[in-house]
Amino acid sequence: MRTNRSALPPTVVPVLVYPDVRAAVAFPSAAFGFVERTRIGENHRAQPAVGEDGALIVVDVGAGRRPPQAGGFADLVRVRVGDVEAAFTCACERGATVLEAPVDREFGERECTLEDGGGHIWNLAEAMVNAAPEEIGCETVSQWPAYKAS
Repeated sequence: MRTNRSALPPTVVPVLVYPDVRAAVAFPSAAFGFVERTRIGENHRAQPAVGEDGALIVVDVGAGRRPPQAGGFADLVRVRVGDVEAAFTCACERGATVLEAPVDREFGERECTLEDGGGHIWNLAEAMVNAAPEEIGCETVSQWPAYKAS
């Protein structure tokens, strides 16, 4: 696969539509540690990234694009964090609406779910245990490359 230094390197990248791109970039940057990598115009498009391989593309409304509508959501962005409680508190301090407070899941993760001011849903997750899928009632169909050596 070819590379392009002006494009984000992850294979799959969520694209989120906001009426205010600058405010949209400010929220995950302040709340979850995203760093803006590329900006196209002041309020047209941005590419924030987090960690080694996490990224978003934030775009403005127009050309048939619209942000989420009230009354439900069709997608969410899941972000792995080192401390769910700290990220949850930080996001709440920046105006996030709590949809689900931090909770421990049976599959070894601690999670919470928030909505930002643009109507996008964020699911924060922290690993609490290192369980093989079979240990929690799942089946490994194909091993993730990062886990093959473990």
